[in-house]
Amino acid sequence: MKITLGRQSILLLGVNGLFALAGALSGTFLNVFLWKSRPDYAMLGWFTISQQLAIGLTFWLAGKWVKEHNKMSALRLGTALSGLFYMVVLWAGSRAVDWIWPLGILLGCSLGLFWIAFNVVYFEITDRENRDLFNGWVGLLGSMTGIIGPWFSGLIITRMADNTGYRLIFTVSLVIYVIAVVFSFFLKKRKVSGTYRWSEPWIQLSKPDSPWRTLALGLFAQGAREGVFAFLIALLVYVATAQEYKLGQFSLITSAVALLSYWAVGKWFKPQYRSRGMFIGALILLIVLIPLLWKVTYVTLLIVGIGSAVAMPLYILPMISAGFDMMGTSGENVEKRVELVVLRELCLMGGRLFGLTIFIVTVMNTPSLRMLTWLIIVLGAFPLIGWFFMRKLLKRPEGQESAG
Repeated sequence: MKITLGRQSILLLGVNGLFALAGALSGTFLNVFLWKSRPDYAMLGWFTISQQLAIGLTFWLAGKWVKEHNKMSALRLGTALSGLFYMVVLWAGSRAVDWIWPLGILLGCSLGLFWIAFNVVYFEITDRENRDLFNGWVGLLGSMTGIIGPWFSGLIITRMADNTGYRLIFTVSLVIYVIAVVFSFFLKKRKVSGTYRWSEPWIQLSKPDSPWRTLALGLFAQGAREGVFAFLIALLVYVATAQEYKLGQFSLITSAVALLSYWAVGKWFKPQYRSRGMFIGALILLIVLIPLLWKVTYVTLLIVGIGSAVAMPLYILPMISAGFDMMGTSGENVEKRVELVVLRELCLMGGRLFGLTIFIVTVMNTPSLRMLTWLIIVLGAFPLIGWFFMRKLLKRPEGQESAG
C-alpha cells in the first residue's frame, strides 16, 4: 500500500518550511553576529542556555492553552515572536551582546510556542505508517532551506560593508515570518478535549515500568550533544576562516548532503530498521569527529559536517518516530498527547542544559581550542549512549506499553 500525506500535512510542512527558511537565513549567522561584537564562547553559551530555559518553560506553560484552547494561535504567536526577535536585534545592533538573557528568553519563547503547537498538530495528522515519511519531508525541507538560506546570506553579508548585510538578512527573515503566519491561517482549527495535567511529565517519569523513562534517557543523551553542536560547529567554521561566505558554503555543502540523506531515509527506512539504523548513525556521528584531534580547519570541520549530514537522519528519525508512536499506543496516551509532548521537550532541554553547562565550565576554566576539541569528542559520544538506552524500546512490538 502506497503511503501518502494528506492536505493538512502538506500545509503544515509548508509552514514549517517557511519557519525553517527564515531561521536558516538569519539563525546561521546570529551567533557570528554576536561573536563579532564580543568574541566570547561563554557569552554564546549563556545565550543558548537562556533560550533552552525559555523553551522548556514555554512548553510546560503553553501546554494548557494548546490542550484546552487554540493550538493554532500558539503556532502563530510563536512565529510572530520570532519576527519580533529579529526586529529587536535590528534595533539593538552591536549592543545586542549587552542583552543576551532578554534576547535569549524572547527567542526561546518564540521557539517554544511554535514547536509545541507544531508537534501536537503533527501527531494528530500523522500515524505510525506515514510518520517516517512526514519526518523525512521535514528533514528534506530543512536541508533545502539550509542549502539556499546560509549560502545566500553569506554572499550578501560578505559583499556589503559593515553590518549592512546582517541588517538586510534579518529584515528578510522578518518578512518570511509574516508570510508563515499568513499561511498558518489555512490550517484547520484542531479540536480540543480534556484538561491539562500540569504534573503529568513527572508522574510518567515516576512510574518504574514506564517506557517514558527509557525514552527520557535517550532524549537526554540527544540533547547533551545538540545543545552545544547546534551553534558551536558553525561558529568554529567562522573562527577558522574569518569569512561569512565560507560559513554559507559550509552550510550549502552539508545541507545538500543532508537533503539526499533525508530523502533516502524517508523513502526506504522502515520501523523494523530503527534500532540498527540508529546505532549506525550514532557511530558515524562520533567517528567523523576524530579528524578534529589533528587540527581544527575548514576541511576537518567539513568532514564533520558531511558525515553528520549523512548520519543524522539514521539517528534522529527513529528517536522522533518512537516517541510519537508511544503517544498512540493507547487511548489514554492519545488523550495526554500534549503533556507527553511537553515531557519529551523537557527531557531534551535537560540534556541540552547539561551539555551547555559542561561547555561553559570548560571555556571559562580552560579556554583553549585543544580542550574545546576534546569536549566536542566527549559530547559527540552521547548519541551512542542514547542508542544504548533506546535499543529495547526501538524493538518493542507495536502496541506494547512497556519497554521491559
